[in-house]
Amino acid sequence: MRTLQLTLEEAIVICKALSNEHRMNILEILTSGPLNVNDLAEMMDLPFSTTAVNIKKLEDAGLISTEQVPGRGMQKVSSKRYDQIIIKLRKETHSEENVISIDMPIGEYTDCEVEPTCGLVSDTDFLGVLDDPRTFYETDRKNAELIWFRSGFIEYRFPNRVPDDSKCDQIEIMAELCSEAPYHKFDWPSDITVWVNGIEIGTWTCPGDFGGERGNFTPEWWLTENTQFGLLKTWTINKKGSFVDGVRLSDVTLMELSLHSKPYISIKFGVKKDALNSGGMNLFGHRFGNHEQGILLKIFHSSKI
Repeated sequence: MRTLQLTLEEAIVICKALSNEHRMNILEILTSGPLNVNDLAEMMDLPFSTTAVNIKKLEDAGLISTEQVPGRGMQKVSSKRYDQIIIKLRKETHSEENVISIDMPIGEYTDCEVEPTCGLVSDTDFLGVLDDPRTFYETDRKNAELIWFRSGFIEYRFPNRVPDDSKCDQIEIMAELCSEAPYHKFDWPSDITVWVNGIEIGTWTCPGDFGGERGNFTPEWWLTENTQFGLLKTWTINKKGSFVDGVRLSDVTLMELSLHSKPYISIKFGVKKDALNSGGMNLFGHRFGNHEQGILLKIFHSSKI
């Protein structure tokens, strides 16, 4: 399921785009699959111009994407980008001084084990040899801005900066990622698993591999038919369990992660060889995709006293 998670400020733009019956109907119709403007206008019994204006408003809000596809010549086809929208109505209760944020470049991984198809690219060119796992151990891997593999894992180790007189209350892991299909394919599910300190916290099924429309930070040299952007997901682990975008993944809690016993926090993303949906994984950095970040770890802590 493709989810859009919003702050209150971000929700204002989206709510304006949704405050129209025609635009809501367009999103509902696109649930069954991509359509061009003529088809949508006919199904809704609306003039072409009215339909086109409403599609443009949904595009501007980022709720649908449009790409050129072969038909009678080339035609523009619109697709719905999200299945649900989550608006956070409550602000974080921790003060900034009690939140440690670390943005890890995606090329700074400490371990990996990947199988083709696989590769790395910087913001200017390919790195190493495509579909050769040995490339993942080259020294220039630190310049990677897009990483992909069919199965296996990639691991990051973050410094454990929780003060000695404090206890960790919650950790959040944010990353932009998607499945790995040939070129791109919206319907290409993949079961992506996350481990923290070697403990499996759960698996999220990504619906597809997204392309055809350039990502906000994807460089111009990268062809639009290739993977362009992913979904920004947030994994949360606290005393109640493990969650992705607020949806429970498992009963694994902070206590089981033994955060106090190591000088680092290990975060591992992977696709198991025996996954039900073995659709690979793309991981986006600061200069690829729709979000200017790498792997963002937030540690929420409070005094032990």
